[in-house]
Amino acid sequence: MPEFQKILYEKRGRIAVITINRPESMNAIDPQTSQELYDAWCDFRDDGELWVAILTGAGDRAFSAGNDLVATARGGGPGAMRHVPFGGNTRDFVTWKPTIAAINGYCLAGGLEMALACDIRIAAEHAQFGLPEVRWAIIPGAGGTQRLPRAIPLALAMEMILTGERIDAQRALQAGLVSRVVPADQLMPTALEVAETICKRGPLAVRSAKESIMRGLDMTLQQGLDLEAMFSARVWASEDAREGPRAFAEKREPQYKGR
Repeated sequence: MPEFQKILYEKRGRIAVITINRPESMNAIDPQTSQELYDAWCDFRDDGELWVAILTGAGDRAFSAGNDLVATARGGGPGAMRHVPFGGNTRDFVTWKPTIAAINGYCLAGGLEMALACDIRIAAEHAQFGLPEVRWAIIPGAGGTQRLPRAIPLALAMEMILTGERIDAQRALQAGLVSRVVPADQLMPTALEVAETICKRGPLAVRSAKESIMRGLDMTLQQGLDLEAMFSARVWASEDAREGPRAFAEKREPQYKGR
């Protein structure tokens, strides 16, 4: 595994915790940070012992302010976000393992785009959300124009993208952008609790359910039902699917193996 300088990458049992570690720059993404995020996500994807990942930012000011515009201005290029998996470049990076964003402050531009690409979003009470790119004569280019309108009502997504203005955590909760808002000191404990709960479930069932949901979003209802039936049959044939009902009948915790 490569050495990391601008992120922290921890493995806590079956949970990976990825922390963008540039608090002095509001955890903005420069090219090196982008590459390190890519390497960490690839390790999570490929490590069979890891079942859930949590993405967060260092400090209490920002989850991430997105692309480092200072680095972009110096380099003259379009920025680093296009290299971040779960940003715009998803065609070459796919994992059906669950991902959680623990949003600890400003979640802006590419930061929001990364959070949108996570399956579950939990926010601290002081979090702020926005896609301010149009202020700087650019557009959200790492999934924002596609994922935000799929996550919240279209009118609100349009207002956020076209004005570049922010919303607070309570508005984000009301719109369904996040599933929970908690006090700042409870953010990581809550994210870890959710991750640990998922780790107690059948991993093949969890991943198949996620894939069924995500693929089904672009299908008709009947196509989605057919897809669901296919995944259901596949999961029923697994060793874990035999262990689950057996554990229920024996009144004990199931011991899932992921096979």
